Amino acid sequence: MKKNLILILFSLSLLSCVGSSSVGIFGSGVSIAYDPRTVGMQIDDSIMQKNLMARLALTDKKYIISLSTKVIDGNIFLSGKVDEPEEKLKIIKMAWETKGTRSVQSAVIIKGQTNFKNTAKDVLITSQLRTALLFNKLTKSSNYTIDTINGKIYIFGIAITKDEKKKVILEANEVYGVKEVVPSILLVEDLSRNTN
Repeated sequence: MKKNLILILFSLSLLSCVGSSSVGIFGSGVSIAYDPRTVGMQIDDSIMQKNLMARLALTDKKYIISLSTKVIDGNIFLSGKVDEPEEKLKIIKMAWETKGTRSVQSAVIIKGQTNFKNTAKDVLITSQLRTALLFNKLTKSSNYTIDTINGKIYIFGIAITKDEKKKVILEANEVYGVKEVVPSILLVEDLSRNTN
C-alpha cells in the first residue's frame, strides 16, 4: 500500500513538470516563466521540492494543503500553518534532512496565532505586492514567491541585479498595512553554480 502511495505521488509530481497552457484573446500558447537558474539547477531544485513534499505527505496528508515549499539553489523556504509547535520543528527537521539542502528558512506559523480579519488583510497585502511587482518593469515578478502572515511579508526568490532586489524590498515596504518585510532574495551571481 505504501509503495502504491509513493508511486502515485511520484507520478503526480511528474505531471507538474509540464508547461501550463493558456488561452486568451489572441489564441493559445505555453506560459514559460523567466528563471535565471540553469536547467540542471531547476531540475535539482524541483526534485528536492517534490521529495520534501512527498515525505511531508507521508507523515500527514494535511501538509499537502496547509504547507507550501519553494527550493532555490538548494535553499528551502517553508510557509503555511500547523496545529502544534512540535509539528513546526518536525517539518523544519525534515527539510534539513532533504539531500542537497544548503539552508532552510521557515515562515510556518502555529494556528491560533492569527484570525480571520488578519488573514483577509494578509491576502490583500500579498495581492497588492504581487500587482506592484507585476507592473514594475524593473522586476521579474515570476521569480518571487510571496507569503504574508499577520502583516509580515516573506519574499522568497531570485533577483537578477542588486537594484532589482532593492526595488522589490522597497515595493514591499510601501504596501499599506505591512508591519515587517522579511526578504530571502538571492542574487543570480550568488547562486552556487555561478560562483567559481
